Amino acid sequence: MRVLVTGARGFVGRHLVPHLAARGWEPLATDREDLDVADPGAVTAAIARAAPDAVVHLAALSSVGAAQSDPARSFRVNYAGARNLLDALERHAPHARLLLVGSGEVYGPLEAGAAPFGEDAPLRPATLYGRSKAAADLLGRAYASRGLAVVRARAFNHSGPGQAPDFVLASFARQLVEIEKGILEPILIAGNLESTRDFSDVRDVVAAYAALLDPGVAPGAYNVASGVERRIGDLLLRLMRCMGVRAEIAVEASRVRPATRSAGSAARLRAATGWAPRIALDDTLASLAEDWRRRLSAP
Repeated sequence: MRVLVTGARGFVGRHLVPHLAARGWEPLATDREDLDVADPGAVTAAIARAAPDAVVHLAALSSVGAAQSDPARSFRVNYAGARNLLDALERHAPHARLLLVGSGEVYGPLEAGAAPFGEDAPLRPATLYGRSKAAADLLGRAYASRGLAVVRARAFNHSGPGQAPDFVLASFARQLVEIEKGILEPILIAGNLESTRDFSDVRDVVAAYAALLDPGVAPGAYNVASGVERRIGDLLLRLMRCMGVRAEIAVEASRVRPATRSAGSAARLRAATGWAPRIALDDTLASLAEDWRRRLSAP
C-alpha cells in the first residue's frame, strides 16, 4: 500500500514513516519543504503524481500557542490545507483512504465531574487551534458524506522522543536535563500545573494511526487517547523522580492559562481495531529524558 504522509518530518511523522515501512507498506514522505499544503495547485499535483492508496495528513500548525499568535496561518495550514487535500483526493484519487489527523482540542474543556469525551460529544473548541482543527474535522465529515473514505483521528496529548520544547512534557524534560548538566540553575519554569490532560506515547499513537488505515475499519471519527486524566504538576514530579533531578518550580505568569480538564475515551478505536496503549507512562518519560540528554550532548 502506497501511503502519502504530509508533515512527515515533524514529531509524529518521524515515528510514523518507519512504522509504516516496517509493516511492509510504501510511505511517501512529504514535508513543508517539498509540499505546501496551503497551495491548492501543489497539493493537486502531489496527489496526481503519487497516486496513493492512502494518505495520512499530519501537516499542521500543531502548537496551541503558535496558532494563537498567528491565527491567519493557523487556518491557512490547518483548515485550508485539509480542504486542498480533500479536493485533490476527490478529483484524482477518489478511492484512496484519508486519515485526517485532528485533536482532542476540538471538544474544548471537560466539565467538572464529566467522564472522558467520546466521539459523539459536541465540538466546542475553546482555543483558536481547536477551532481550526474542528473546522477541518467537520469538512472531512462533509467529504465523507460524498463518498470519500475519510477517517478523522482525534488525538489527545502525546509525547516522546523528538518532541519540540514548545510542548509541556518536552519543555520540562529539556529544562531538567539542562539543570542536570549545570547549564541552568535548579529552577524549572512552568505554567499552570493544575490543568489535567490525557497523555499517550507517540509510538502508541502511530500504531493507532496505522491501524486506522486498514480498509476494514469504517470511516468516521476515532479518539486516540489513553483514557487516563493526569494533573500536569503530578507529571512534572513524576518526571523529576524518573530522572533523579530536583529543582525548584517557578510559575511564570506569562505561561499561566486557566486550569482546564481534558481526557478522551478510545473505546470506539479499541472495538474497531483492537488497539490499546502498550507503553507505560514511566517509559515515555524516561525516553523523553534520554532524548534530551542526547540532543543537548550533540556537538
